[in-house]
Order: sequence, then structure tokens, then C-alpha cells
Amino acid sequence: MNQPMANPGREVAPSFFSDLIDTLTERGRALLGRLDRSAIPQVDLTALGELLLSRRGEASGVALAQALIASYKAASEKERLTFLRSLAERFGPDRARVEAAIEAFHDGTDPDAISLLHTAAEPRRQELFRRLNLASGGTSALIRMREELLSHLRSHPELRAVDADFTHLFSSWFNRGFLVLRRIDWSTPAVILEKIIRYEAVHEIQNWDDLRNRLAPEDRRCYGFFHPQLVDEPLIFVEVALTEDIPGSVAPLLDLERTPIPASAATTAVFYSISNTQQGLGGVSFGNFLIKQVVENLKSELPNLKTFVTLSPVPGFAGWLARERESESSIILSEGPDAEALALLDEPGWHQDPAKTERIRTVLLTLAAHYFLKAKTSYGRPADPVARFHLGNGARLERLNFLGDVSPKGLRQAHSLMVNYLYALDEIEANHEAYAEKGAVAASSAVRKLMRSGLTSKERVKS
Repeated sequence: MNQPMANPGREVAPSFFSDLIDTLTERGRALLGRLDRSAIPQVDLTALGELLLSRRGEASGVALAQALIASYKAASEKERLTFLRSLAERFGPDRARVEAAIEAFHDGTDPDAISLLHTAAEPRRQELFRRLNLASGGTSALIRMREELLSHLRSHPELRAVDADFTHLFSSWFNRGFLVLRRIDWSTPAVILEKIIRYEAVHEIQNWDDLRNRLAPEDRRCYGFFHPQLVDEPLIFVEVALTEDIPGSVAPLLDLERTPIPASAATTAVFYSISNTQQGLGGVSFGNFLIKQVVENLKSELPNLKTFVTLSPVPGFAGWLARERESESSIILSEGPDAEALALLDEPGWHQDPAKTERIRTVLLTLAAHYFLKAKTSYGRPADPVARFHLGNGARLERLNFLGDVSPKGLRQAHSLMVNYLYALDEIEANHEAYAEKGAVAASSAVRKLMRSGLTSKERVKS
């Protein structure tokens, strides 16, 4: 079982490497003191990047990397954007080297021609990022830099090539082999607990009492992935409830007045919140590894656990249904569902009226089944992003839960709907392969029956 981060033995390696980098930086500053200071621009980030790439000395390179990171942080938003755009325009592959390597490849006489072509085709900015990463705090600075770049992608599509290089490098630097799974509990240092409160993206943590309720009781667990260069920053974390059955709503799990059960009495582990914390690492997947390792840890610690499920939000459902209701060509709404029942969703407080909820229940669950099993992106994958994540990991769409989350966020995003995805350990690989190869959605018979019961005549012909 992983120990909490309070274990001092866990901090040795990061501290050692951090001290080593700081030593190199100090030596680099001394070397730079003997250089012509006028050669180091104070504001021109692009020129500073060129200077960093031109240096061969490791110590001076670390100091220059530190200077560029500090200058970027201190620069104005306009100056930072200019630098990001220069990464696309000036720090791409060396065209002359690429053309020479292509010519050598076609010549066919050099056995290393392919390797030389590969090296020549690498954008110069990748080496710049690698050198920046050597500076103290370089990894974190690069994540922040990419986070800012992502905010400009829509208005500056030329930055997509830079983003692709960030993704390429981050995928290597944050490879599963470099990540450490750690249990987060009430004894974890406060600096990390504060970030759990800040980063929780699914069910907002109201205060410290709320956090304690999720971490301290015997029937609660929380795990996070950490990276050696970001010691106090969880990259992603998952909150787990140990229960005696599969829950259909989140409120009882978060209830501050609930009575905890002994962990030994639990038969089900419920993953009820998974939060990515670093926007700059978007597109670099950790969640699939996290869930699989947490399952292994829980199985080892608590052999009595037999069922592993999620209680997941459905963030795309309300938006999809709104578009379908507005579309005159919607097949799913053209004949079947009760339009008057759907209209009740527009009334404030509908979820508190038993008569209204009973009328809405069947039509909403039928439409939800269609949403999960039939609604697709332009790439042919399920429309819901959370569904794509869990189905891609090999889970099965097990149950749709009406009134699963009646918080303002749950009503706004999904008209109260929540979903259980089941991680059946003997089916995960087969489900994953079917999804990856064919886009097949693994779903229980109960979910499929919901959709079939609500099909219109037009849809039966199409199916």
C-alpha cells in the first residue's frame, strides 16, 4: 500500500535533483558574469531563446534557461504571445538541413540517412523546451506556457504546431513510468490538501469539513499521481467511496451526517470524482493508468471488494438534448418522446415535484440511452466526453441514474442524470479492444432495453 506524502523518504530524490539543478544554475550565473552582458537581451524573449540554443556549456545553459523562464513570467501578455508566435515562425525545423538530409536519403549511399533526416526534421523549439526543462522549476514553467498557448489556439491557429511539440514532449516526460501513485488522506501536508480543494472539478468541496468527510473516514479513499519534478502538485486525483452496493445518486456519498461503514464491510468501490489538475497537460492521458492502479491497490488492501464502478456526471447530455429539441430534422424527437414532458425540464424546481419527475423519468432515460449508444462525434466516438474516457478504458455502461445529481451543476449539465460505468475485471481488455478497433460501446442489457423501448418507427427501420 502506498504511504501518504508525509513519508520523508519519498522526498529524497526530488530534493536531490532540485539541489543539483540549483548548483548548476549558480555555476552558470558565475560563467555568465564573465560574458558580455549586452549579448543577453532583457526583454527580447526570442533573442534569449536563440542565445540559449547557441550555448554548449551545461552550466551556462541552465542559467540562460532560468533567465528566459524568469523573463517570460515577467513579460506582458502581448510580449508572451509574440514569443509563442516566434516559436512557430522561427524555431521550426532548419529547412536547409532538412533538404540536405532528403537529398542524402535519395542518394542512398549513407546508411545513416534516415536517422539524419529524422534529426533534421525535428523543430528547433523541441530542443529549446528540453533546455528550459533543465532549469529549476522548468517543468512547471513549461506547463504554464502551454496552458497560455492553448488559450490562443483558436485565434492563432499557427500555434498548433507548437502545441503538437509540447504534447509530444510531455507525453514522454509524463510517461507512466515517471509517475508515482500516492494515497492522499487527512495526514497529507496541507499544501497538497489545499490544492485538492482548489482542483476538485466534479463535486465542489465546500470547506475543510467537506474535505475531511472525503478523506478521513474508514470508508473513503483518495489517490493521486505525482511527478518527481512537481512534488507538491497532484497531476490527477480520484476520490473513492467504499459502499455495500452500487449507488444511484451522489448526495448520500457527500452527506456530512452519514454514518461511515467499516472498510471490511464494503463490497463495492465507487469512483465518484476524477479531476485533472493541470490544464497545460491537456491531451496527456493519466486517468486510465490511475484507475487501473487504484483498482489493484484496493484489491490488495481489501480482498472483500468485488465490484468497481464509477458514479459519473454526464456533462454533454443537456447540451445535446437542447440541440435536438431545436432541430427540425431530429429523428429521435420527431415521433416518440412526450414533448409536454420534455417541456417540464424548463420549469425551475421540476425535480422537487413528484408528479413532474415521474412524468419526465421514462422519456429522459430513453433519450439518455440513445445519447450514449447512438450519438457520435464527427470521429465516430460517443458524444459524451466522460463516456469516451471510461469506455476507452474498457468499462461497461452499466446503469443510468435519474435524479442522480440534483445540484445546480447536475441539473444544468445533465438534467440530474448520472451514470455507473462498471469495471468488470475479466471484461476490461475485451471491451477496450472492441471500442478501440470498432468504436463499440459496451453496455448492459438494461441500458440497451431502455433505448429499444423508446425507438420510433423511423429509428427501427434505421437500426
